[in-house]
Amino acid sequence: MKKIFVVSLFVYLLSCEEIINEQNITNDTIDLLAPTENVVLKTGTTITFNWEVLNGATEYQLQIATPNFSGAIQIVRDTLLSKNSFVIDSLSVSNYEWRVKGLNSAYETEYTINGFVVED
Repeated sequence: MKKIFVVSLFVYLLSCEEIINEQNITNDTIDLLAPTENVVLKTGTTITFNWEVLNGATEYQLQIATPNFSGAIQIVRDTLLSKNSFVIDSLSVSNYEWRVKGLNSAYETEYTINGFVVED
């Protein structure tokens, strides 16, 4: 029984060390680069979503919705990425919002949101 307690305590302390060493990014903001707010893109265009690298983030959650997140008809993408860009071949004619948040093993930022339009 004593061995189980010692092993459990050791595992617990290791997991706490990871959280203590992780950078708190909860008050940081992701800077979205492209597509910019209210930009109009042509249908059939390859779209590259870009944002600034956030120091302390190990992953980014990217979501794309139509027409927006508050009244989403469809979540077009919801993906975790280790890099600060994502390419999509094309989107249908519609209004869209995209958002990104940074994450690490212990913390996450709020989403930063931009809207754009795809038209013929």
